[in-house]
Amino acid sequence: MDRVNRHPERARHERQDLYAVLDAEHNIGTLSTVVDGRPWVVPMLYGRVGDRIFMHGSTGAGALRHVAAGAPAALCVAHIDGWVYAHTLFDSSANYRSAVVHGELQLLQGEEAAEALTQLSECMMPGRSAEVPTHTRKQLAATQCLALDITDGRWTVKVRNQPPGEPPAADNADPRLWTGVLPIVSRYRQPEPSPYLAEDIPVSPSVTSYIDESGHGPAL
Repeated sequence: MDRVNRHPERARHERQDLYAVLDAEHNIGTLSTVVDGRPWVVPMLYGRVGDRIFMHGSTGAGALRHVAAGAPAALCVAHIDGWVYAHTLFDSSANYRSAVVHGELQLLQGEEAAEALTQLSECMMPGRSAEVPTHTRKQLAATQCLALDITDGRWTVKVRNQPPGEPPAADNADPRLWTGVLPIVSRYRQPEPSPYLAEDIPVSPSVTSYIDESGHGPAL
């Protein structure tokens, strides 16, 4: 069973805690495995639908074919929420949320793959699939769609969300030194149209609604 050994008090054990990390905005994962006795790590876009995580890549990616054939793999996702300034560098840290999911990736085929690719897109760009043409056979033939099932005992979540600890008297900390947390916040800027686009074409509803619903749109 997967478990957090370092700072176990930061571990989270509910699936909703896992989903919250996986579903956070601007997420990108790191997929790792071993290929021919050597470590293999690659950043991956992904999307969670229920208890499955969907990923995709080119059929020409050799290492991706390796994990698609059933090699054990792990997906790691992490978010930095703030820098923690303590009274010493040793005690300084970061507030973060992280998750690791272990398992074997399954290669999806046919209609299941096409639907999964659409769902993956909806996780990243909600509403966009209704604005563009459906997948072509050529596109599907060039794409590997992979699924990683979320299984009990094969995932961990770790969260730090607190200020720095009070310094012990033995550390002789400077009482006038500022300590605390510098929060990190992401925002969207104004959408930038493609260079070839006519000036009178409005921004797609999927983009404007995504910005509005995120609550992190351009500052007015």
